[in-house]
Amino acid sequence: MLGTIANTGAIITGSCIGLMIHSRLSERMIQIIFQGLGLCTFMIGAGMALRSENMLLIVISIVLGSIIGQIIDIDKYIRCLAEYIQRKSSRSNPDKEADASEQEKNKNRFTEGFLTASMMFCIGSMAILGAIEDGMGETPNLLFTKSIMDGISSVAFASSFGIAILFSSIPVFFYQGGLTLFAAFLMNYMSEGMITDLTAVGGILLIGVTINILKIKEIQVTNILPSLIIILFLSWLTEVYF
Repeated sequence: MLGTIANTGAIITGSCIGLMIHSRLSERMIQIIFQGLGLCTFMIGAGMALRSENMLLIVISIVLGSIIGQIIDIDKYIRCLAEYIQRKSSRSNPDKEADASEQEKNKNRFTEGFLTASMMFCIGSMAILGAIEDGMGETPNLLFTKSIMDGISSVAFASSFGIAILFSSIPVFFYQGGLTLFAAFLMNYMSEGMITDLTAVGGILLIGVTINILKIKEIQVTNILPSLIIILFLSWLTEVYF
């Protein structure tokens, strides 16, 4: 769990720095930082997606995962969670004549920031492979490296989205911590091929996150998350029976 703790601490530290320097960053500066992060994320995601040779399994996993996720509507529940956290964290406003449209805008911005940062920090080969490395009891070098990247990213995110990025450290802690504990149990049952296929699906999801960051089109990436489970099952079936 050492790697996850370091990663969570980096996000909290970066978020606090971003909140403090918010007024010193212009909109143009924030925009170019986001564009740079988006392009880097796209490059990472594309590299991950091209690692697997089982493209048919990847496509099937994405399609089935999207259908299941849409039926469950994971995105709706995560947005409800983000809005609940936003309500709890917001200070009560004594001004009864507060602009309702501005409040709605702030709520949507908090939700967007929470979802974007959570997906950005949780989905990726470094989170998955780093958690596995940590679960094996080795020095979590991958998560230490990821901590530096996430810490820098959280400064830019917090400068734009505010305190929502600070709360995104919570799903990172439970997600990576859970993966670490789970990996410690399942490591002996996961082949290199399964990890490669899982990484490829994670790369495609990262590309979806990139499209959201660059505001090209809104993609409900959270509703495609079940594909991460499906690819493991299909990859295992392929290795066992084919």
